[in-house]
Amino acid sequence: MHRFPARALALVLVAFVVVLVAGCGSSSATASVQKPSAAKAVAMLASRTIIDVRTPAEHAAGHIAGAQNIDVEAADFGTKTATLDKTAPYLAYCHSGRRSGIAAAQMAAAGFTDIVDGGAMADLVAAGARTQP
Repeated sequence: MHRFPARALALVLVAFVVVLVAGCGSSSATASVQKPSAAKAVAMLASRTIIDVRTPAEHAAGHIAGAQNIDVEAADFGTKTATLDKTAPYLAYCHSGRRSGIAAAQMAAAGFTDIVDGGAMADLVAAGARTQP
């Protein structure tokens, strides 16, 4: 019968504990993306940083009042969102809801903990969101 050296066993146990602790820490730091109705999303606008994830041209043509523009399809989306507070509350929206879902998922994967996928701008406006040119 072959004996497993005590030192090797201790090393394996330490590695297991490190992996276990690291896994527990990362799962508690992230949160799932919220996808409320347009009416509920509009009610949240005043208490969140609003991110228009459309192109700069779309944003310039009109956007939800107070929204900052960070184009999710631009190469620098990750760089720009990396400068934001990951614990602050955010709401992302776009034209149809596709890009806002992508942006919210990318932000959640990057460690943001309070993200709302606001979906389509037209739905938010129909539910009462104010716009500005």
